[in-house]
Amino acid sequence: FIVEQAFEGLTVGKKEDKLGIRSSDTCTLVLENCKVPVENVLKGAGNGFPIAMNALDNSRIGIAAQALGIAQGAYEAALKYAHERETFGKPIVAHQMITAYLADMATQIDAARLLVYRAAWAKQHHYEDDGPRHSKEASMAKLFAGDTAMWVAERAIQVLGGYGYTKEFPVERFFRDAKITQIYEGTQEVQRLVIARSLR
Repeated sequence: FIVEQAFEGLTVGKKEDKLGIRSSDTCTLVLENCKVPVENVLKGAGNGFPIAMNALDNSRIGIAAQALGIAQGAYEAALKYAHERETFGKPIVAHQMITAYLADMATQIDAARLLVYRAAWAKQHHYEDDGPRHSKEASMAKLFAGDTAMWVAERAIQVLGGYGYTKEFPVERFFRDAKITQIYEGTQEVQRLVIARSLR
């Protein structure tokens, strides 16, 4: 059902002070004796759960794409820094450990991208109200891309060293923003349960 902002009984709580994704406000919605007219019910009474589950499948792909973007941004910032920062008379990108980090980051991101593309393809080809769902593909993409975002952002901080821990460079923000992609629209543990159920 659709609850309109003007409905009596709907109040918006305080804006949360969050770790990351700070440009997107998050507030609690309180429904207290809120009456919703019958014309605001979608698909008829008792059909809300399938709609909600399909919405989760779809939004998990969006979260996976968000995580992919965070990982890509962190990687690009680390790569740029590695080419500009010099130690012992050469850019740090010339050091074997830094190149290994960057190679691993690029590989993880590419693998995550392919899972996100596959999930989007599955959504496009399975999207019918009564057709097969794309839960497994969406959960795999969200699980892998969320973990990739956290892992790449953490490695990017390592590449920048002490500068990675400062707000002077963007990698600390990528690190903070990455965490939510492992939480909302179902935690990583929930994604593993969804995937495991599909294997039976």
